[in-house]
Parts: sequence; C-alpha cells; structure tokens
Amino acid sequence: MLAGLACLFVIGNLTGILGAALVGAIVLYDALHKLITFSPMLMAACRFLLYLLASSTAALGITGWTVWCALALSAYIVGLSYLAKKESTGLEVRYWPCVFLALPVLLAYLMNVDEFRETALLLSAALGLWVVRCLRFTYRPVERNIGKSVAGLLAGIAWVDLLAVADVPKPFAAVFIGFFLLALIFQRFVPAT
Repeated sequence: MLAGLACLFVIGNLTGILGAALVGAIVLYDALHKLITFSPMLMAACRFLLYLLASSTAALGITGWTVWCALALSAYIVGLSYLAKKESTGLEVRYWPCVFLALPVLLAYLMNVDEFRETALLLSAALGLWVVRCLRFTYRPVERNIGKSVAGLLAGIAWVDLLAVADVPKPFAAVFIGFFLLALIFQRFVPAT
C-alpha cells in the first residue's frame, strides 16, 4: 500500500493526499468494521475517495459531476454494506437502509437532461429492477438468503458506474454490462461475500 501511495504522490499532491485518505479509510474499516454499527459509512467513504482519486488523475480533474457520482455510489454502498453486515449476525434486517440503494437512480434522473435523460431512465430502470430482484432474497418470509442479495448487489455496482457515464456511446456502455455479467459468472466459482 505504501508503494502505491508513493506512486500517487508522483502523479500529484492532490492525488497523493486523496490516496492517503483512501488508505486511512481502508485501514480504519479493516480495523473497526465488526466493532461499530456505522461501518457501512466507512466502506462508502472508501468508494467515495476512490472515485475522487481516479478523477484527480484525469485532464479535467475533480468536477461537480464526479462528486455527485461518487456520492451516488457511496449511497448504494451504504445500503449494500448494511445488508452484508447483517448476513452473518442473523439480526433483524430493517427496510430503511435499503433506501440508499435507490439514490443512484434519483441522482441519474436529476443530472441527465435533454437527450441524455432517456438513456439515464432506461439504465435507472434496469438498476432498479436488479435491486428489487436482489432484495427479494433478503425480505421474503421463508428461506431468507442475505448472501444472495449481497452478491447480486455487488455485481450491480457496475450498473451504478454505468449510470455515472450514461452519456457515453453505446459500445462503451457494453463494457459496463460485460463487467456486470462477468461478476455474476465469477460468483459461481468465487464467493462474493
């Protein structure tokens, strides 16, 4: 991690600082996630910082669009991590944290205007249907399987990322859908949780 962090400082000070913040968030999460109730927020912070870190290396740097997309993914991760935390405890799973899973859809609707709105709505519908499909394994009254919900939602991160770039050409969008499908395929051989 330290070697990678040193490389980030070579790229630039802001990139290095964001890298240091990400390393700190990762270490903090690893040390505390089983001890504290707000660990989903720490995992979300890791994803948020990762978006900003990647954006800091781009030509335009960190933009408002990047920050909003990072927040959308972070919200999704809060809902996902909440369920993942409940997987091993057997405790009651509340409904309200899963509202965070819908925030990328709302943000895509608000951010994409004019000719991009239709594509954003289509991708949002796909993500929304996928989330509902995944949650049914957690909230059905018989044979609850939170692990199956979490695995599906992990694969759904590719849909959230695609929403962040809803205005890209369709062939490029196929790459994200390919990652989604690969995640599902690999989950047959490697446990997602």
